[in-house]
Amino acid sequence: MTKTEKIDGKAVIRIPDKHRSDLDNPQSWNLIEVGDKASYRRTVTDADVALFSGATGDTNPYHFDEVYAASGRFKKRIAHGMLVTGYLSTVLGTILPGAGTIYLKQVLNFRKPVFIGDTITAIAEVLTIKDDKPIVTLSTTCINQNGETVIDGEATVLVEFVKV
Repeated sequence: MTKTEKIDGKAVIRIPDKHRSDLDNPQSWNLIEVGDKASYRRTVTDADVALFSGATGDTNPYHFDEVYAASGRFKKRIAHGMLVTGYLSTVLGTILPGAGTIYLKQVLNFRKPVFIGDTITAIAEVLTIKDDKPIVTLSTTCINQNGETVIDGEATVLVEFVKV
């Protein structure tokens, strides 16, 4: 079972070597501490939108119909907001905290639309670690290629590195 430790009076979580990620940016740390930050970058493609729709059943014409979307507020097709938030899940579940992360809560604010072809950087930063449990709260942000915040919020996760 994963436990919280104290180093210099601050709560930290030790990462077992086999749980350290090499996705996107090789993980060079072996402790999770307040202030740690990680990111994942991906360009949204037509295939991503189609696969997400197939998995969820969300066929909103804003995502698929150029004519429909051209008549709307954004003037062109947009990606599913929840598809983009999946990039935050990638950061949390594969990089920071990493494998063994279990979502407890996610607050999301959708600030700007994400268009097909946008490159999104999902960023998570550790805000707090509970003293008595391996529960971590992180700020979560998605930024487009223009440096604009498209989604922000906060996640609370349970960290459980499992021995296999």
